[in-house]
Formats: sequence, structure tokens, C-alpha cells
Amino acid sequence: MLPPGDSRDRDVIGLREATKAWFAVSLQTFGGPAGQIAVMQRMLVDERRWIGQQRFLFALSYCTLLPGPEAQQLATYVGWLLNGVRGALVAGTLFVLPGVVALLALSAVYVAYGETSGVEAVFLGLGAAVIAIVVQALGRLGRRALTRPAYAWLAVASFLALTLFAVPFPAVVATAAFLGWLLGRLRPASVVLPADPPDAGPPPLVPDDALHTERPSTRRSALVLGLGLLLWTTPVVLAALTLGRDSVLVDQGLFFSGAALVTFGGAYAVLAFVAQQAVTVYGWLTAGEMVRGLALAETTPGPLIMVVQFVAFLGAYRDPGGLDPWVAAVLAALLTTWVTFVPCFLFILLGAPYVERLRQHQGLSAALSGITAAVVGVIANLAVYFALHTLFGDTTRVGAGPLSLEVPVPDSVHWQAVLLTALSFLLVVGRGWSVPRTLVTCALGGVLLSLV
Repeated sequence: MLPPGDSRDRDVIGLREATKAWFAVSLQTFGGPAGQIAVMQRMLVDERRWIGQQRFLFALSYCTLLPGPEAQQLATYVGWLLNGVRGALVAGTLFVLPGVVALLALSAVYVAYGETSGVEAVFLGLGAAVIAIVVQALGRLGRRALTRPAYAWLAVASFLALTLFAVPFPAVVATAAFLGWLLGRLRPASVVLPADPPDAGPPPLVPDDALHTERPSTRRSALVLGLGLLLWTTPVVLAALTLGRDSVLVDQGLFFSGAALVTFGGAYAVLAFVAQQAVTVYGWLTAGEMVRGLALAETTPGPLIMVVQFVAFLGAYRDPGGLDPWVAAVLAALLTTWVTFVPCFLFILLGAPYVERLRQHQGLSAALSGITAAVVGVIANLAVYFALHTLFGDTTRVGAGPLSLEVPVPDSVHWQAVLLTALSFLLVVGRGWSVPRTLVTCALGGVLLSLV
């Protein structure tokens, strides 16, 4: 059932055409949030002109404030702008579907064979390609978002705070929001973003200055909240009623439901907590397996938080209760995915109509613009993290006082990854190859190098 006010005649683009576009986006969502946001930037803003640049950045700033994977929530938000509730459900679901299927298959391969050398060779090439793709996309996003010196300084400060001083992500976002608001009050001219230049292409279908037609209401909010909570909790309740409170599926459903509410700052911010609980408290897997799961999640399409599916699969396979181990593992993986992502839809569908009405509020817009600038620094930090863990097998932390920097162990360099990364930069930057073509080429390169 769709909330009142949602109708087909408000589709900005045909739902069938939008679905095809979101499916194309879903097949390119490698490399964590940096790569995923870059794919949407290129396809929706630059190429198709479905949404204006500042509208896209505003939605990104709002999603950054929410718990959960911001890239998937950004897709859901843009889907809502284009096609209402149906568009939000299509965009958000397709964004995670390839990752669910891929990681479910890889989890089964890991359990059955214990070795995934062939798959790892493919992922080695994909991971190397993603580094170049993210760096290129980061430059594009930075040129569009950092249009004022104040924003550029905010981005640099955010990057340094995360990279050199290990400042918690929520603190970086909160500080950026405050500084953006303060700049808006003290020096409004220093933070006002210009519209897209005249040569940026045809006008976007969702322009920067237009409001969404769906107005917020108490009735609509109550309906969305009630239906969302019902859908979120029902599978866990059914598992408890049919399998008993002591079932591993119930434990995982409750644990990952709670984790979904505290995933501020993206997957990396919460994975330390998830790993500690899953390994030392519940014993679902070992610390080494947690690292392998994260490596698989980093090189499969979809949000990095999808690693929780791998955790649940292994935990239920080893403690299936009265179920067949394979059945328990698959059910646990799907249940964990459900309780992790349903809140993302709830946050967007509940809050987006209100946020749309506040877009013209000068103070809020300035605060969110500060967050947008900080996101550039955050993505740069994630790109560095991804490069470190792709090109090197081991890293260590060095520090002095408040300084805390993660550096690679030189002897652990992966020369195959270095060669493939150089190839990906040559293809993407030097030759201007498309993302899918580059990914396929580097994946084949990874397989060839593994054979050599």
C-alpha cells in the first residue's frame, strides 16, 4: 500500500526506464560508498541529467546524517524524487540485490571449499580498478562540491581529522555542520553555492530549486512508521515463534537490528563493534574469517555493511539448531540483510518529505553544505583506506600524542595489485575507458596474473 499523495502521474521519469537505470547502477556499485556515490553522480547527474548537482549533494548530506549505508539511502532518496514510494523501493532494493546474491554465493563457496583462490584473483583485479575509478570520481565530486574556499578547507580538515587523528566520524560530521551553519550566519556569501554553469548540459529533470510535490502529514508519517516497524520486526518474531528464543537466527536478528541503528559513519565505523561481538561474544566466526568476509564485501557490488550477511551465514551454518545447516545459513543471511536494510527505507520515506520542505531554510542549507564538504574529505579517507588494504597485506599504526596514522608494512606489498592498479589508472584516466570495461579488463588481468 502506498502512502496518500503518491500517484503515477507524479513520476518524473517512466518507472520502467528508471528501473533499467537503477539496475545498471547496481551492477557498478563496487568500491564502497566512494565508488557508489561516484557511479550515481556520473549516471544520474552528469549523463542522464535526471537530478541537479546541488539537489544531489543536498540529498547526500541528509543521508550522511542517518545511521546506515549512505550510498544506498542516497539511491532510495533519488528514487523517491523521481518516482515516489515505488521509485524509492525499486532504487533501494536494486542497489543491494547484486551484493546479496554475490556474497551469498561466495559465503557458500567459502563454507564448502574453504578456499576461493579463483574468486580472489578476480576480486584482486576489481579492487585495483576501483582505486582508479574512485580517485577519478573523487576529483569530479570535489570540483562540483568545493566551489568556495571555505568548503575546500572543510574538506581538507575533515580528511586530516580522520586520517591523522582518528577523530570519530560523527564528530567530524557534527563539526562540519556547525561550521557550515556558522559560516552561513557570519559570511553568507562565502558559502552560497552557484547553480550549474550554462554549459553543464540540458536542464535536469529534478532541478535544484524545485520542491517535491508530496507534502508531509501526520497521517502519512504514522502510516509509514507503523508499516515500516511491522515489516522490520515480523521476520524476527516469526523466527522466535517457530524456532524458539534460543535460535541463532533470533540472536542474529536482534543483534543486527540494533547494529542497524548505530551504524553512523558507514560500515567501517561499526565493523569494529560487529567483529568484537560476533567473534568474542557470540563465536559465530573467527577474527581471520571476519577479515576475509570484509575483503569479499569490499570487492562485491553493494554497501560494505553487507559483510554482516557473511557473518550470519557462517554463524548459522555452524550452529543450525534443528535446521539443516545450509537452510539455516541461507535463512540467517537473508534475515540479517532484511533487518539491516529495512530501516534505511524507513528513514528515507519518513524523513524525506520534511527535509524537502526545509531545503530553502538558509541555516539548514548552510549546515548541510558544510557536511557535503566534509563528505569529500571522508570519501578521500575511504579511498586511502581502500588503497592501503588492496595494495598491502599488512598495515600498522604509528602515533605520537593525538597523531594516529595507519601506514603500510613495505614487505607486505601486493605487486600484482600494484600492476593492476597502474593498468586501471592507464585505462580510466589515460584512455578514458568506461567503468564496466575497465572492471572486466582488470578482473581478467587478475586471473592471468594468478595463473602466472
